[in-house]
Amino acid sequence: MRNALETTNADKPGLRDFLRDVGPTQIATGFVAFLFGATGPLAIILNVGAQGGLSSAQLASFVFGVFFVNGLVTLAMTWAYRLPLAMFWTIPGTVLMGPALKHLSYAEVIGAFYATSLVVLALGVTGMARRLLEFFPMPIVLAMVAGIFIKFGVDVVRALHSDLLVAGAMVVAFFALGAMPGAGRYLPPLIGALLAGVVVAALGGRFAPGAVGALEIVSPVFTPPAFSLRAMTELVAPLAITIVLVQHGQGLAVLSQAGHKPPVNAAAVAAGIGGLLSATVGGVCTALTGSTNALICSAGPRERHYATAMMTALFALAFGVFSPTFTHFMVAAPKELTLTLGGLAMLRALQGAFSGAFKGPFSFGATACFIVTLADMPILNIGAAFWGLVAGFVVSALAEPADFRQ
Repeated sequence: MRNALETTNADKPGLRDFLRDVGPTQIATGFVAFLFGATGPLAIILNVGAQGGLSSAQLASFVFGVFFVNGLVTLAMTWAYRLPLAMFWTIPGTVLMGPALKHLSYAEVIGAFYATSLVVLALGVTGMARRLLEFFPMPIVLAMVAGIFIKFGVDVVRALHSDLLVAGAMVVAFFALGAMPGAGRYLPPLIGALLAGVVVAALGGRFAPGAVGALEIVSPVFTPPAFSLRAMTELVAPLAITIVLVQHGQGLAVLSQAGHKPPVNAAAVAAGIGGLLSATVGGVCTALTGSTNALICSAGPRERHYATAMMTALFALAFGVFSPTFTHFMVAAPKELTLTLGGLAMLRALQGAFSGAFKGPFSFGATACFIVTLADMPILNIGAAFWGLVAGFVVSALAEPADFRQ
């Protein structure tokens, strides 16, 4: 284990370092990164849970687990390595949970979450996580990232089409502040876009009734797991593959593109521990996220990205504690606000993914990976991102053997 896990940073940030490195940009970017998970992905949790027959108490407990527990894991990893290492829940895993709940009990699904987290933990401890990820050429991984992130950029156009006032105000504010560096230092473009969208949506009565209510503290619900062969067969392999190859592949590619050197095996260990803790209160497995880390690294000096990640984690901790209250508010916001905010924040990350994927070796395989990922057609309950990696690797091996030899 000592040989497999990467050494932590000897210069761990203290409270004084954190307060020095946190400014308006870090707070605003950290909030936007948190808001990304607290809107669209949260809606996926609520939708899947409702279809699966979960009670409101179980849903609130689920949200508490994926925000509060993973907020703690993010804080610990970011502090230990002085790097932005946002560890949150697996969105594809949550999607897989929906069909499973139609013929499996909630206890059986939670049992599969425990088993998957143990598999991910073992891959990190043994060092197999790094070996698996190093097996895939980085341009192909970046093409997979581009295939996933491009949907966020397209969502901005769709939001403009469906609600020109809200989305248009956000786009104008974002690019206007970006064109004025002086103003952007005091009001970062992303937070300016958020404020513009909230104001226009509020004035237009676009928030659903009951968006703001009294603060309500969550009461976590413990659901004893049940371990069945049926649940293990259906869920464990797809979940583990998605977490280690796809989601960690995204996260590592995004962080590497931003100039960081993330600890691959330690991230898998942290994901395994986070998933085990989340499962105790009904939450899905943990993963190193691509989208959230891309947002964290989208603004500010690279050496202060860790402070942005810590702000994201602090927002997540508060959200987890008051999850019943905040869940109502986030669901009440117009979807165009969320779509536009996420899309604008992803533009730079999308640009970097395209640049890294298609300008050098493995570019033909990267093209195949991009197309398969963009098609978004899962096979055998495994998401298209994984099959994009497979297609890219096979095509590149056949059409670009010289790149492998080099």
